[in-house]
Formats: sequence, structure tokens, C-alpha cells
Amino acid sequence: MNKTILLIAITCLLFSCRKERDLNGEESTPLPPQADTTIAGFYVLNEGNWNTNMASLDYYDYASGTYRKNIYTQANPDATLGLGDVGNDICAYGSKLYAVINASNKIEVMDVVTAKRIKTIALKNCRYITFANGKVYASAYNGEIALGPNAPNGIVVEIDTATLNIKRTAEVGRQPEEMAIVGNKLYIANSGGYSPPDYEKTVSVIDLSSFKNIKNIDVAINLHRLKADADGDLYVSSRGDYYETPSRLFVIDTKTDAVKKRFDIAAANLSLAGDSAYIIGSEFSYKTGNWENTYHVINTKTETLLNGSFIKDGSEAALDKPYGIIADPISRNIYITDAKDYVSSGVLHGYNKDGKKIFTVTSGNIPAHFAFVYKPITQ
Repeated sequence: MNKTILLIAITCLLFSCRKERDLNGEESTPLPPQADTTIAGFYVLNEGNWNTNMASLDYYDYASGTYRKNIYTQANPDATLGLGDVGNDICAYGSKLYAVINASNKIEVMDVVTAKRIKTIALKNCRYITFANGKVYASAYNGEIALGPNAPNGIVVEIDTATLNIKRTAEVGRQPEEMAIVGNKLYIANSGGYSPPDYEKTVSVIDLSSFKNIKNIDVAINLHRLKADADGDLYVSSRGDYYETPSRLFVIDTKTDAVKKRFDIAAANLSLAGDSAYIIGSEFSYKTGNWENTYHVINTKTETLLNGSFIKDGSEAALDKPYGIIADPISRNIYITDAKDYVSSGVLHGYNKDGKKIFTVTSGNIPAHFAFVYKPITQ
């Protein structure tokens, strides 16, 4: 769903007759345990293909080294459609786990320990999620999944984590994607991905006190990823147009709300830890029909692109379609998912801080999104 036109075409072609979801129960795989830190482990949200209800949830437990697949189905046997249709984002906040299920038009709220459903929040064509100060914020396209020029502007909603009700709504640009909070401002990357070549090119800024869109920052077309570093700068990616305009990465100074730097590298996904930004460049071109994969690291303190790949042992050659990435802020281990052919099971790869592979494990269909779980956590 992230490369909208491409993946809609793939899923329509390959899955037009496929309606049944995977009913397999939970599976466990032993992996190397990780050092006892403040992090208990992490969830992996597998997107599953559009219109198949194959989104699924995995969990990697650091202490035991156990990787558990398909845990939502096991924890919620009465959920007849499983987790739902297209898992698009996930976060753990307090005692709750929030999974954005895009094509099912909902946010699934679960217990962070057991993954048992607490509540479902309806939100049409929801996309990404972030949190701060006892509130969760979600972006949504607020319209049907369909290409065309008539899609409405997107929205961002504020959810109270105690009542799990939507409290406030703000309008932003068309097809809003990732978000980040710096100070009292919420930043949202707008894509306009449903109406090429008429893409959006702005980051919307919402004042959290009034919950009003106070400005739009011009950046580049078809924006997607947006992360805040330790100094409050924003790293925002442009997908480009998949033809003449390539993917690029931009830095926004939130003190001035202006772009201050551009990195001429593809940025399909990124994760920040400490003073490092780890970037996957997995770029598709309609002109060549090919994908090009790159692995960069930026020192966010000096805002410099470092030489070479952050994978140091040559094992990146085994990655077909690198898709999701997260860096452990304590150990600096890096975890990358491989979506493979977007049809069969994907793979999760773990790398240590020196860029050497420490494990590989089979995941669900299109593994994509991560949520760390911090201690204390009770079983």
C-alpha cells in the first residue's frame, strides 16, 4: 500500500479471486536472546495483501529469544476476520498496543502484553499513528481506496488513551502519511498519492493546543516518511514520481519550519537511534521496471552522509525487497524486513551494531511495521 499505484496493480492481478485468510495458529521459532535492557521486545505488524484479511502480528521476546508468529489469532479466537485487511502501522503506548488496519478502516486497540482486543476505533482509510502526553494521533485519507482526482483532503484525529474515543479532528493535505511531534506541534507528511502526477508537496503543521492546521511547509512531491531526531529536526522522505523525479530525503528545522538540507539518496524507509539515521533505499522505476536497493547512514548531529552501507558483512545481497526497518536505541541492533515477492511469507533479518547479521526468521505476509515494548512488562 505504500507504493500506491504499483501495489494496487499487483494485488488486483494476483488476488482478485483470493478471499480466504490464513487460519494457521501461532508458531514459535527460537532466535538468539538479546541483552537484558529496558526493552522487553518488539511487535512486527505484517501488512498482508489488500482484500485478503491477512494482516497478522508477530512478537520477538528479547529475554527468551522466542519469535512468535500470528499471535493475534491465537489471542482473539472470536475475531472471525482475524486482524483485518492491510496492517499499516503499530505503536505501543502505556499498557495498550495500537494497530492501524488501513483497508479495514479501523485502529485495533489491544493489551500490550497479551495482544487481546480491547476496542476497535473506526477511522476511514487510516494510515499512521504517533503519540504524546496521554494522547494518540492517527492520520487518515478519509476517503475510498481509489485512484483519481476527487479524493478529499485527509485528516488527523486525536484519541484519548483512557476512553479510546476520538476527541478532536483536523483537516490536512490529501493522503497524509507519517507524523511526528516536536514541542507543541504535530507534523504530517502529505503525499497526494491517489492523483499522480498532481501530488501534494507539503508537510502540514498542527498546533496541539488549538488542534488547527497553522501552516504548510513546501518540501517535495509525494511525501511519505517523517521522523524527528534528538535535536527536533525532521527527516522527511519524498517518493518522487517513479519516473523522472527520484526519491530524496529532506531535513526540516522545526525552529523555523523550513527545509534546511537535502540528501540526494533514495529513502523508502528509515529509523533514527541516537545520532544516527539508518535509511533503506528501495526504489522502483516504471521506466526500467527495476528496483534498486541501498543502505545508508546519516549522522544527524553533523547532518552528514557517512560512507558505505550500514550492513558490513555483505549479507544485504540476500535482501530482495527491503521494506521495514527499526534500530534498537539501546543495543543499536538493526532489524530489517524483506517483503520478498509481496505474495508469500516475508523475512525478518537482525543485525548487530557492527552491521553483521545475527539471525533470519520467516515472518507473515509483507512484514513492515515495528513497535518496541519497554519494561516493566508482566506476563
